[in-house]
Amino acid sequence: MFLYNLTLSRASGIQKAIYGNFSAPKAQEVVVSRGKVLELLRPDESGKMQIIVSTEVFGTIRALLPFRLTGANTDYIVIGSDSGRIVIIEYSKEKNMFVKVHQETFGKSGSRRIVPGEYLAVDPKGRACMIGAVEKQKLVYVLNRDTAANLTISSPLEAHKSHNIVFDICGLDCGFDNPVFAAIELDYSDADLDPSGEAASQAEKHLTYYELDLGLNHVLRKWSEPIDNGANLLVPVPGGGDGPGGVLIAADNFIIYRDQDHDEVRAVIPRRSSLPGDRGVLIVCFATHKTRKGFFFLLQSEYGDIYKVSLVYHEEVVSEVKVKYFDTLPPCASICVLKTGFLFAASEFGNHSLYQFSAIGEEADVESSSADTVATEEGYRPVFFDPRGLKNLLMVDEMESLCPIMDMQASNLLSEEIPQIYTVCGRGSRSSLRILRPGLAITELAVWQLPGQPTAVWTLKRSQADELDALIVVSFANATLVLAIGETVEEVNDSGFLGNVPTLTCQLMADDSMLQIHAGGLRHIKADKRVNEWRVPGRRSIVCATTNERQVAIALTGGELNYFELDAMGQLAEMEKKEMQCEVAAMDVGPLPPARQRSRFLAVCSVDSTIRVLSLDPADTMTVLAVQQTPSMPSSCLFLESPAAGTAGGDEGAGAGALFLHVGLSNGVLLRTEVDHVTGQLSDTRTRFLGTIAPKLLATMVAGRRSMLALSSRPWLGYSDQGRHNLSPLSFEALEYASSFASEQCPEGFVAVAKSSLRILTLERLGEVFNQSTVPLRYTPRGFALDTINKVVYVAEADHAVVPLAERTDLPAPMDDSAPKGPEQDEETSGQEQQFGGPRGSAGQWASCVRIVDPATADTVAALELDDNEGASCVCLVRFDTPGHAGTYLAVGTAQGLSFNPRQSDGGFVRIYSIGEGGRSLELLHKTRVEGIVGALAAFKGRLLVGMETTLRLYDLGKKKLLRKCEHRKLPSFVTSIQVMGERIYVGDLQESFHYMRYKRAENSLYIYADDIVPRHVTAGLLMDYDTMAGGDKFGNLFMTRLPADTSAQVEDDPTGGKFSAAGGSLNSAGHKLQDVVHFHVGDVVKALSRATLQPGGQESLLYGTLTGAIGAVLPFTSREDVDFFLHLEMHLRQEHPPLCGRDHLAYRSSYFPVKDVIDGDLCEQFAQLSAEKQRVVAEELDRTPGEVLKKLEDIRNKIM
Repeated sequence: MFLYNLTLSRASGIQKAIYGNFSAPKAQEVVVSRGKVLELLRPDESGKMQIIVSTEVFGTIRALLPFRLTGANTDYIVIGSDSGRIVIIEYSKEKNMFVKVHQETFGKSGSRRIVPGEYLAVDPKGRACMIGAVEKQKLVYVLNRDTAANLTISSPLEAHKSHNIVFDICGLDCGFDNPVFAAIELDYSDADLDPSGEAASQAEKHLTYYELDLGLNHVLRKWSEPIDNGANLLVPVPGGGDGPGGVLIAADNFIIYRDQDHDEVRAVIPRRSSLPGDRGVLIVCFATHKTRKGFFFLLQSEYGDIYKVSLVYHEEVVSEVKVKYFDTLPPCASICVLKTGFLFAASEFGNHSLYQFSAIGEEADVESSSADTVATEEGYRPVFFDPRGLKNLLMVDEMESLCPIMDMQASNLLSEEIPQIYTVCGRGSRSSLRILRPGLAITELAVWQLPGQPTAVWTLKRSQADELDALIVVSFANATLVLAIGETVEEVNDSGFLGNVPTLTCQLMADDSMLQIHAGGLRHIKADKRVNEWRVPGRRSIVCATTNERQVAIALTGGELNYFELDAMGQLAEMEKKEMQCEVAAMDVGPLPPARQRSRFLAVCSVDSTIRVLSLDPADTMTVLAVQQTPSMPSSCLFLESPAAGTAGGDEGAGAGALFLHVGLSNGVLLRTEVDHVTGQLSDTRTRFLGTIAPKLLATMVAGRRSMLALSSRPWLGYSDQGRHNLSPLSFEALEYASSFASEQCPEGFVAVAKSSLRILTLERLGEVFNQSTVPLRYTPRGFALDTINKVVYVAEADHAVVPLAERTDLPAPMDDSAPKGPEQDEETSGQEQQFGGPRGSAGQWASCVRIVDPATADTVAALELDDNEGASCVCLVRFDTPGHAGTYLAVGTAQGLSFNPRQSDGGFVRIYSIGEGGRSLELLHKTRVEGIVGALAAFKGRLLVGMETTLRLYDLGKKKLLRKCEHRKLPSFVTSIQVMGERIYVGDLQESFHYMRYKRAENSLYIYADDIVPRHVTAGLLMDYDTMAGGDKFGNLFMTRLPADTSAQVEDDPTGGKFSAAGGSLNSAGHKLQDVVHFHVGDVVKALSRATLQPGGQESLLYGTLTGAIGAVLPFTSREDVDFFLHLEMHLRQEHPPLCGRDHLAYRSSYFPVKDVIDGDLCEQFAQLSAEKQRVVAEELDRTPGEVLKKLEDIRNKIM
């Protein structure tokens, strides 16, 4: 069995974000790392963050910093990763990709504590950088330029110190003096030698300065002083004429300014008045903003509160540190202040946001100052504040994030064309249930009801120089309506269009005249309102037409083609006629190339199932250049250019022709054929099934490029993103016709007709694979169950150290005796809760609920709070066969009073709820106490299997509680998942992989007959077939393990069911062993697995969701030929296109176990990023052309979705 792994939706969580000018001197951009993906983001004119480029690096990005050489105007990026190498990259605007500039090896690969890569620091003047490990090793590299102005990097200079743990490092601003780096260090050499532990309790953190002597090319440990033991973060202070220099130390509850030969200046961090006294305030991220007038720092605490820190200083002496409460945002992994007045907040969990500064905190607010710090016997006197709504920041954009996915299942609850993917994700009050559908999200801006059923719609500008549309032309079965776009949309009668005939097409010509084509002829409306008419000869009529700014082609009944061009006098001159021998079904003239008078090609689709490409050159006008037979009658066609016309190697079709002809067939299939831009020959035809209706292909504008709308049983958009042609469904109802639309309120969108309405639509964000419907949750989701009969979703939620809803005093009391309303059910309260979280409780206190969600409306139907300090841990639907009580129930497993480190609890319960009102209400039937934490539940033959810690128990339904029937107490550590099929039970363990068990009804016993040879920490499991389990572990591995066929048959044939052979195992193991059939390192913790077919007529694939919000698919190959092709493609790409961060691809995918029988589709898809020459070389090695390789990649992606 060979599998093809492909990431469908990249990780959405962000671990690190940096700000800089990467593509141009004034460009305001952010580079983010999403675990193993590097992305460049840029806000557009409307304030939305757009992804410019996204690159898989096949390694773990541990640290990320920008730097700029003195005198340069753009920034480089230095990366610390698990490759054992320091890598410097830059963004190439011409290629639209990150380019590796330097790569230096210094140690072993992997994230090890003594191998540098965890910390990075850069000299503000760009002269040197330091890369440090968690312990002992620190290396300094000198950065410079050579005579050709290219970046050079020196050999590493060591700044090691053994028995030293590093907490943070930063580069100090010393002007043009020798570069200095600061580090928070802790020396544990004495603690290592003292078994009593006294030395460890007395160990002190030190602030240490390392100076790089550029003259001697040597790193010196310059200065070291003890600092607060709560110190965790260093913030460099501008110096060298811009400020006093030195460093701010963020410690537990304090902000401290330190520098060499300077006294400590300490200020208390203001704290929330609701915060328990034993909890400190820890700073987790910061951003520095420098202006001509000065500078200030924005620091964020672990609770999300942002503080503005400013210094009062004279020359190089700081007299006061001021810490002012600024605003509260969700806790972030990184914050970046852009010079255009934006703040980008990369949230730790949940959606990321872009904010605009409405003020910079100059007004009076809660402030702490080092001058007012008062020391008491109990410590320093705290300063309190209460969180409030945003005052200095205004949210302008939100980037959706699934991080962290807690559970995921695919099912077609809504009876749509393809199944939906249901995920529960987030943490605390920012949790949500997301319903994902493949496709781009569409926003409907306006809807108008029209007097009849429209057949088509177009938009026209007043002149070619205009950016905004002025007219909307709507065609009906017997009339044409012209609407003017202004403050409102109104009908106009003086446009010059014939209103009593249906319009076939219309066009704004190059001389700003307008052309209306109807069945009876051409109506050419000049800019001065003069009208020229061309009427169809005889009793014929026009059946279809196509235009661009200078060319017009029409097809008459009987198959006659007429071709017109706009001449120098502004008249439409008839150039040529041609008889096609049969009726014409559709035609399209190519877009007008820049600085050209005409497009070279005309595509004509005939009812005899042929496509012909005709020449429009004056030398051979209407000559047939190419003919192609189609499997079904064509209904529409459209020419589309690939981006950049093949100038860069990263563009699809580069070096092989950049013009594509798309043809919609009557059987719902879209053909995409490459057109040679010199000879017009057709080659490399690709197909894609779009729907049950013949696709109608229409040109539109997306991101400033000509793109394609394909309207079938659902709308599709063909567009270019990051150099690759994408064909994505639009998440909207079926449309009959559409055209591009641009106005002041909607700079880029569509105007479309659907039934009898006219709609203005706009795309939310390009490049997204799934669009999302979101249902807010109250607490962190722990699992969910899908009720396929009642079409509802049951979600179990629980949070630790949170005040339960019944005990909250900050929410309005209900008017009657009903249960209090949750904060997520009120828009204003929900917004505040998401901004600064709910009230904090004490350790061991739990808040939990069970929620019913209607996926059709994405609304909460009901939410039942759990009492007695219980926290829900798992949920499942179970059908009991108990006489008198037979039916389907909801089972919820809980833990009571659970606390961590060490893990302790007061036991657990299994709650049984009866389902009423068609799944829309739950009533607690009873709850049954169990001895441990319930980790997993599963229905089994009319009974309930309960996994609690090391015990697997079988229950039946009783009147007052569950009745214990059978149990197995010898599982290794903790049951995390249970799957069942037939008599077999498949149990996933927290540390010991999967165990195959059987239930013997005659003896009423459970026993293990097979287990794994590898001690895996299972985080997700899914049954693939009777013998095979797929699983994910906490180290980021995806694997499949199988019971050998002969062993499986032996167990089935054995009259004891393998019971006695199971007893023959040694060291508490089973007698039979599972075999690993698939191994693959995903690079992210797999949290959920599900099976689904995401494409009508596609193949079923295994979907996985990861902790950082990525969704991937694993597809089985159906032919050995495909396996050989992709194996060799992967092998060549490892050589020709090594990963950006220097990690060896094979070593990365084999991080814990050698990769086995899985081909990395993410690497194969980087074939499109190769230069044209490298593409040709790799393709020749595979005995293919570059186009054929790209076609194979597209075909296998289309099988998945």
